[in-house]
Amino acid sequence: MLYIGIDLGTSAVKLLLMDEEGQIKNEISREYPLEFPQPGWSQQNPEDWKAAVLEGVPALLEGFDKSQVAGIGAGGQMHGLVVLDEHDQVIRPAILWNDGRTAQEVDYLNEVVGREKLSALTANIAFAGFTAPKILWMKKHEPENFARIRKIMLPKDYINYILTGVHCTDYSDASGMLLLDVEHKCWSREMLDICGITESQMPKLFESYEAVGTLLPEMAQKLGLPENVVVCAGAGDNAAAAVGTGTVGAGGCNISLGTSGTLFISSDHFGVDPHNALHAFAHADGCYHLMGCMLSAASCNKWWMDDILGSQDYAGAQKDITDDKLGCNHVYFLPYLMGERSPINDTNARSVFIGMTMDTSRTDLTQAVLEGVAFAIRDSFEVARSLGLDIKRSMICGGGAKSPLWKKIMANVLNVELDTPASEQGPGMGGAMLAMVACGAYPSVQAVCDKLVKVADTVRPDPEIAARYEQRYEQFAKIYPALKGLYPQLL
Repeated sequence: MLYIGIDLGTSAVKLLLMDEEGQIKNEISREYPLEFPQPGWSQQNPEDWKAAVLEGVPALLEGFDKSQVAGIGAGGQMHGLVVLDEHDQVIRPAILWNDGRTAQEVDYLNEVVGREKLSALTANIAFAGFTAPKILWMKKHEPENFARIRKIMLPKDYINYILTGVHCTDYSDASGMLLLDVEHKCWSREMLDICGITESQMPKLFESYEAVGTLLPEMAQKLGLPENVVVCAGAGDNAAAAVGTGTVGAGGCNISLGTSGTLFISSDHFGVDPHNALHAFAHADGCYHLMGCMLSAASCNKWWMDDILGSQDYAGAQKDITDDKLGCNHVYFLPYLMGERSPINDTNARSVFIGMTMDTSRTDLTQAVLEGVAFAIRDSFEVARSLGLDIKRSMICGGGAKSPLWKKIMANVLNVELDTPASEQGPGMGGAMLAMVACGAYPSVQAVCDKLVKVADTVRPDPEIAARYEQRYEQFAKIYPALKGLYPQLL
């Protein structure tokens, strides 16, 4: 049988078709616009997601036996606020994960409601990207729209609703709303009250690998698929990508170098970072995970190459960064192009180059960008270590992981072995694997990961380079604290 994986990203939806043996049969993508109505704001029209999926799926299946499609699973951008009225029509554009309009609401939640209370209720504190602050913003600034809300969902949940007619979400994605009691896997009545909403406005909760329904007749007709195609709940993009890299069960670790960067640590039991520097979320395998998320990772290198250097020759820019230069750079880069989430939670933070002299070269700056992202990932890594987690190796994925140099820098900065999966398809692959479990092709998420996920290569740290980076990281860790008080004055 065949399975469709949906990766509902920020700039495009990526669709893949996969068989039960993990072979990718076809892939396509469809882009959609991103709106920035004010500086720091970011939103999208959910109807654009719908159009992209409904156009993309038939294109994906062209030339294949559609009767062989058994299931569909989605991984999607997290935290986005999707609101529907009594007729299930979209009320306003979805406010996205990277939207920064909620600074006042975040301060209210963390300082007035209180971090300790939020952590007790949801296992997390408020961040600008989370959904609850967006609801409070809408309540204050768009009261007419707020009064019309009948259902609140997340981006990939809207696609599942379009396909099945079921208002649903999964525990991994819901964990990032600041509305879920993560430990007990239920909506927090107290958090709903704080936001002025009711449980009837929330979607039904499912495990990621559970079936939420089958295709509506009109959807089956539009897509050319049988009506009995199963749609599973799916997962937030990081949890879905973790499934795709086999990061499930106790002690798994995955580093993602995408637009944002994540450190994802899977666990078979619930646990919270007492300082809330790492998020404590439910995982797509039915268990839990800790996650550190930096807002700008591979996007830092894209900004540096495309916008500053005006070059697409990424490999050429890195060719002179040889092993003898690793851990010897005197230039540092703070990767806070969009503020920062984990572990500093500072929307005012900004990027800087520091340490330049008259002999600093373009190559030094390129190296500093790659190292700055690695050091910022290590910031979250250090929090994990402080919790007693001894991480010796990790999977690594995302666009940035296509750079052998960046993987080498990352392995030595973290001083761990990094495994690259043989098939790196991100959240879409994880979504298809979750659909396989929902359809009964595999008995569990662990089982499908054990069967389908293979390691293509491993990068091991070099003791000498790792020792040099240890010294460099100690210097890097001093820069943000020294600048923290200055940032608000620069706005």
